[in-house]
Amino acid sequence: MSELWSQLQFFRPGWLDALQILIVAFLLFRVLLIIQRTRAMQILLGVLVIAVVYLLSQVLRLTLIEYLLETLIQYGAFAALVVFQPELRTALSRLGQSRLLRVMTSMPENQLIDEIVHAVTELARKKTGAIIALEREVGLDEYAQTGSRERVGVSASMLQTIFTPGTPLHDGAVIIVGAEIRAAGAILPLTQFAVTDKSLGTRHRAAIGLSEETDALVIVVSEETAKISVALRGRLERDIDSARLREILGGALPERPSALAPAPSRV
Repeated sequence: MSELWSQLQFFRPGWLDALQILIVAFLLFRVLLIIQRTRAMQILLGVLVIAVVYLLSQVLRLTLIEYLLETLIQYGAFAALVVFQPELRTALSRLGQSRLLRVMTSMPENQLIDEIVHAVTELARKKTGAIIALEREVGLDEYAQTGSRERVGVSASMLQTIFTPGTPLHDGAVIIVGAEIRAAGAILPLTQFAVTDKSLGTRHRAAIGLSEETDALVIVVSEETAKISVALRGRLERDIDSARLREILGGALPERPSALAPAPSRV
């Protein structure tokens, strides 16, 4: 009886074990936040499927399949380092960019919103096309690398200067991380779905595309109509005013599904 009791003590974690479990769970949670809705998540799901098939082949004694999967896993570890290179680089760069470490360097949220709203309103008034992507939980470093890397504070005057027609960076997107402009002239992915509204230009399609692949909030100013739109989670809210833009940026009000355009249909 005493031997059985001593063996059961293994299943009674102490406070150090509980602390380690919490740390590992937190790290896994942060990794999932970084790769969610990206190609890395799709690859991770594929790896999990392979792992399940491998376990089943061991249980059912499917020796040929087990051997092939063992070979694939053996060399797949090296291939993963190449495939996940952008995500690994992004994850490492974001270790020092957490909200806790940015508290002392970030401007107040209200001031940041004021600068963005003022810039977007002025750009719309002048019929100057623009696209601004705000990073949330999923890193945008992969897309920032396609443009000119910057590290300047967000200001209305800076945003207006970047999108001034004739300047080298006015055709691309601005990527904002926290209270900093991290890239200008960046190239964003176009949506993979067919857009039924032919009035939507390349900027709108790029805004929808980025919001499909990440959780970024993307603001678009149309140079043809001078209207402001916001893309989030693959959906586009069009023709919004400065008050509504401020609400979206500040999260003061929940999203209004009725105001959102229908999700793009598949090709």
